[in-house]
Amino acid sequence: MYPQKKNHEKIYCFFDEIQTIPNWESFISRIMRTESCEVYITGSSADLLSKEIATQLRGRALAWEVFPFSFKEYLDFQQISYDQVLSSKDRFIIQNQFSNYWECGGFPEVIDLPSALRVKIHQNYFDTILFRDLIERHNITHPKALLDLAYWLIHHIGSLYSINKLTGYLKSLGHKTPKNLVADFLTWFEDAYFFFSVSIYDASLARVSSNPKKIYSIDSSFADSIVSGILLNQGHHLENLIFIALRRLYPLICYYKTQQNREIDFIIQSKNREKQLIQVCETLTDPATYEREITALNQGMTELSLSSATLVTSQESKQVTTEAGIIHIVPAWQFLLELPAFL
Repeated sequence: MYPQKKNHEKIYCFFDEIQTIPNWESFISRIMRTESCEVYITGSSADLLSKEIATQLRGRALAWEVFPFSFKEYLDFQQISYDQVLSSKDRFIIQNQFSNYWECGGFPEVIDLPSALRVKIHQNYFDTILFRDLIERHNITHPKALLDLAYWLIHHIGSLYSINKLTGYLKSLGHKTPKNLVADFLTWFEDAYFFFSVSIYDASLARVSSNPKKIYSIDSSFADSIVSGILLNQGHHLENLIFIALRRLYPLICYYKTQQNREIDFIIQSKNREKQLIQVCETLTDPATYEREITALNQGMTELSLSSATLVTSQESKQVTTEAGIIHIVPAWQFLLELPAFL
């Protein structure tokens, strides 16, 4: 198109959804080898997996993951400033916007749409991912087992699962699905950025493999649009929202179980290699719930020799001093805005 630029200046090439063109890898490889250029490739299909690109382009590629809007990106979209000292009015506006973000999720297309239309679009996403990125891509000849598994997982966001449990569930529905195929289904779900699995934190790989994992969705509101309203768990909704915020920053996230068998939702390792414990609880108004969550974090901090931990809630905010150290109780909107500070 611009032969006069050849050998005179660097060219920048942008290709969107290029995976629909056969043998695109050879073309990209050739122009990178023969031209002075940088190439940017974007796509929303599981056909464009970063690990496959690295193989096809022989290590000459860097991959970026693009998630639905974070809370900060949502505020940017709404043209609301959050990077200054917040006045009472600012805090009220941001808290109100968090309620909207909580309800509509991070997919740009559905922001500000009526609830009924948003649910229909989310359900269309669900079907599209299942049929295009999973059933067609992997040539699944009997897709009913995969569909039933997807519905079970999206109804159990934030819950523990095991391959044996899932295989048994599918067997109860009449599917003759072997355990190795169920494991493949879970891997394909993750490749498509549909679901994410979180393993237990343990130095022993054998114990990591033998313990149940927790399941999360790419977007908590997306999951709510699929799940029946009577089965909706707001605590798991908030937990999913916090997981995705962490996953944008940290590819490896685990859950932690104390020696007294108390579960802590997330443990991550920050860039300076310090471990951080993060618990999520929608509300602490029930004294028994408060005691349970504080005790679990205190035990975890003691076992890991940590002096602080974070407890994310929907609204509460305060600091609690325990025998092990300080627990920062923060509302979710503040945690999402100040995420690097807490980690």
